[in-house]
Amino acid sequence: MVQADPPRPQAGDTVRSVASRWRRPGRRARAGASGVADGPAAKVATGPAAPPATPLTAPPATRPADPVPTAGVAATARLAPPDTAGTPVPPSSPDAPDVPEPSGSGGRGVRDKGLSGGSVGLLGSAVIGVSTVAPVYCLTSTLGPTVGEVGLQTPAVFLAGFLPMLLVAFAYRELNRSVPDCGTSFTWTVKAFGPRVGWMCGWGLVVATIIVLSNLAGIATSFCYLLLGELTGSTAVAELDDNTAVHITTCLAFIALATAISYRGMTATKGVQYALVGLQLAVLVLFVALAIGKARTGDLPGSIDFSWSWLNPFAVRSFATFTAGLSLSIFMFWGWDACLTVNEETSGSDRTPGRAALLAMVVLVGSYLLTAVAAQMYAGVGDRGTGLGNPDTADNVFAALADPVLGSALGVLLFVAVLASAAASLQTTFIPVARTVLAMSAYQALPPALARVHPRHRTPAVATVAAGVATGLFYAVMSLVSENVLIDTIYALGLMICFYYSITAFACAWYFRHDLRRSARDLLFKGVAPALGGLLLAAVFGKTLYDMGDPSYGSGSSLFGVGSVFAIGVGLLLLGAVLMAVMHRRSPAFFRGEVLTRATPALTVQD
Repeated sequence: MVQADPPRPQAGDTVRSVASRWRRPGRRARAGASGVADGPAAKVATGPAAPPATPLTAPPATRPADPVPTAGVAATARLAPPDTAGTPVPPSSPDAPDVPEPSGSGGRGVRDKGLSGGSVGLLGSAVIGVSTVAPVYCLTSTLGPTVGEVGLQTPAVFLAGFLPMLLVAFAYRELNRSVPDCGTSFTWTVKAFGPRVGWMCGWGLVVATIIVLSNLAGIATSFCYLLLGELTGSTAVAELDDNTAVHITTCLAFIALATAISYRGMTATKGVQYALVGLQLAVLVLFVALAIGKARTGDLPGSIDFSWSWLNPFAVRSFATFTAGLSLSIFMFWGWDACLTVNEETSGSDRTPGRAALLAMVVLVGSYLLTAVAAQMYAGVGDRGTGLGNPDTADNVFAALADPVLGSALGVLLFVAVLASAAASLQTTFIPVARTVLAMSAYQALPPALARVHPRHRTPAVATVAAGVATGLFYAVMSLVSENVLIDTIYALGLMICFYYSITAFACAWYFRHDLRRSARDLLFKGVAPALGGLLLAAVFGKTLYDMGDPSYGSGSSLFGVGSVFAIGVGLLLLGAVLMAVMHRRSPAFFRGEVLTRATPALTVQD
């Protein structure tokens, strides 16, 4: 394949640019930019439905509070846990002195948003986490650029990128154990730092997910036409993706289909996600087995023997190249937290989602390490032929390795696996954005209409449809304005991800600060690990923000002398601040700390 040299890889994958070059060697390739994408999730499971909530009666308040929105939400009065005398304690302002929340207080009251409790189990929740990340697509678009940066140390850099995500995962697990609320980062950060920081954290998650959804829809569209071209043997069919009208129309159809499946609830998604995630992992296992088997014969030019030194991050030639590779690897893990956003629909909502998140991350890091090792053993890291360092195939290594490793008959499976990866991720990525918006609306941080839950499907119906409409409009407008603008928007994704992940990690350490002296376990998992993870991601946030100021970052476009990626990333955060000011006028009770406080009870679905 002949391709233009890709731009310096950053944290975010372009939509059609990578997919459009996913051709068999010898086919005409289209030029574009490179990057890293992230994907979906899966839903599944069984479990008893949550018992109906018992209404509580709030004590008379000295001043009336704004009513809690009731559209589609069975909400209870806001009470702190009873004191030792059994007398209810009214909620306190976040500005008041903190009192450690008794363990298990979430079970004393229920704030039921109307979701389908007990519809997801451990396996289904883990599938959601794996599916959202889209491992096959992340590998085919990121393995080559990472090898180009760090060479044989790619497996070590994958492990290094896994570390901050693992530390943040511990924070999510501990927070979910105490407050199993579908608002996750938004709810937890409000409880720790107050309504304004929490609102901006929720905004960061919503914006990041909308960008990812639009990216995934474009990826699914491009790979759909590439697969059809392979199956029909027609270059004309594959090149339909170059037609802007055809591409946008197909993309909107994918978004509509994913929205419809998510609208119908967790059960409607179960079979589809099991099949799509199972297909991805099965193809990766087949690829790894055949690649290692053929490499061990020693008959292949460029093949090399495995060395444990590949797992040594200190062997990277410079700190600059290490950070460049690290920025790529970190975002290969984005999306695992989707399994936490279905906590109110999960059996054992206080513990199962945290376990599922850790299980999903183990599956992901195992898949990445095995695939990287197998690909390096088979093809080496050279810059010619099938070598992983070849700039002509850097953005689509599976395209170059499909036939040599799997053979012409099975090679098409890699096309199918990448399409399945993007499609599965597109559908399940609706989960976190819809449930975060639902929670923000239920707590009066967004308009109450967004809290409406479908009476039969028991899904956040309005929030799901709103996310689908926003995704479709965003992608269509960005595609029509400029391909460069769309590319730069995707590059800005990394800023949003580090923003809300790091805030959530710091929120864990602060929320549990009174517990840190209770045991070594509490100190490690509630304090040290989350704080370290937050610091690492905050450092990446700062470095990314600095790099974004360079007009050459991303597509190379600039606005008033500043890189367009910087303008888009910072602009989206400022837009969130403006919307927060608008909501402050419409819903002052939330921003006064009267709706969601540290003492607000959470819904706990028992096993």
